[in-house]
Amino acid sequence: MKTILAASATLIALSVPAFAEGDAEKGEKEFRKCKACHMIASDSETIVKGGKTGPNLYGVIGRTAGSFDGFKYSDGLAAKGEEGLVWDEEELAAFITDPKEYLGSRSKMTFKLRKGADDVAAYLATFSE
Repeated sequence: MKTILAASATLIALSVPAFAEGDAEKGEKEFRKCKACHMIASDSETIVKGGKTGPNLYGVIGRTAGSFDGFKYSDGLAAKGEEGLVWDEEELAAFITDPKEYLGSRSKMTFKLRKGADDVAAYLATFSE
């Protein structure tokens, strides 16, 4: 009986999607570093007024990589999108930690967020459906 319960618990744990272990509250503070290039704005409101050098990050979690209309992505990021990469918290945190290393090629995003990437990803997830 214990074996069946343990096996069931393991299967349930493996079927739940993986999420980054971030803290959205901390991520809101860390995002200050990002707003020089990025904004968070829905169709009806601007949540974080920021730069327009990078794409709008509203709804980035769940979005296909390199697909925000009106932004010209690096070849490496565009290729990830064509391969089917859809941003989740874990993937986005890995990317913003070191974009060039993540892509294995040049990235337009040269900033590396060595600490707090999980938190920023969790914060951005609050603006995604």
